[in-house]
Amino acid sequence: MAPNPPPASEMSRMDNSTMPGMDMSGDKPNTTPPPMAGMVMDHGTMSDVSKSGTDLPAGNAPAPAPPTDHYATRIFPAADIDRSHRQMMNESGAQTFGFVMFNLAEYQPRRGRDGFRWDGEGWYGGDINRLTIKTEGEGRFGEGTEEAEVQALYSRAIDPYFNAQVGVRQDLGRGARRTYATVGFEGLAPYWFEVEGALFLSDKGDVLGRLEGYYDQRLTQRLILQPRVELNLAAQDVPTSRIGAGLSTAEVGLRLRYEIKRQFAPYVGVSWERKVGQTGRYARADGENPTSAGLVAGIRFWF
Repeated sequence: MAPNPPPASEMSRMDNSTMPGMDMSGDKPNTTPPPMAGMVMDHGTMSDVSKSGTDLPAGNAPAPAPPTDHYATRIFPAADIDRSHRQMMNESGAQTFGFVMFNLAEYQPRRGRDGFRWDGEGWYGGDINRLTIKTEGEGRFGEGTEEAEVQALYSRAIDPYFNAQVGVRQDLGRGARRTYATVGFEGLAPYWFEVEGALFLSDKGDVLGRLEGYYDQRLTQRLILQPRVELNLAAQDVPTSRIGAGLSTAEVGLRLRYEIKRQFAPYVGVSWERKVGQTGRYARADGENPTSAGLVAGIRFWF
């Protein structure tokens, strides 16, 4: 409750001239407030106020060391804290994983010379370093495997989207069984193109190259159209492997798959392949058609 005002008789006896700013002796009242005790308004020193935060100039002092003491150490045993800390660091980037995927595992009808083909890879490791195994090949039913290869590679992440790879490749099948030193890359290019390339140096001095890529165009949540291109090159003729210098083979494919599960998807499609230049002449000399095209059907799976 507000206090009662003083009686009118007391108000009439107040000396207003003694109140600051209420000097009524002149023509105008004195409106200048009294100075506050201990306050000096020297505006010349306002620009000298010390800077802080983002106002400070950039420096080159080393960052402080991360803290090594934690409040939990005051409550829990040190051994429990160390174990918990190691588990947290492991879950934040030091885990190891395994992955296997066959992008192609298909049947190829070819006018009485029906064939098969596979292309897959698997890896084991962490986010940065991995051991990668790649394999691909093709053949004909009743005649066995014509061409096959296996690569064992050390793979290291060089940025968030690409891995550099180095290792060895071993050729199998009916052709010359060569061993190659391998250096290459694989990753996700802009616009979500999966690409990979490699150079191969054989134990006989032959230099080969390969570049391939594909793109998953999602038509629905389960129906995906995948165009695919593969180019193989050689620095010189390799008669024992029936490979000519320059661009040796080119393949273009288009496959439509249905993902029953993300890990399991049957597909159908078309594939066109041509052996170019001297490689095509080798094929004709062996009684083969350097160009082949037809339907394919297979399964894409991973786990």
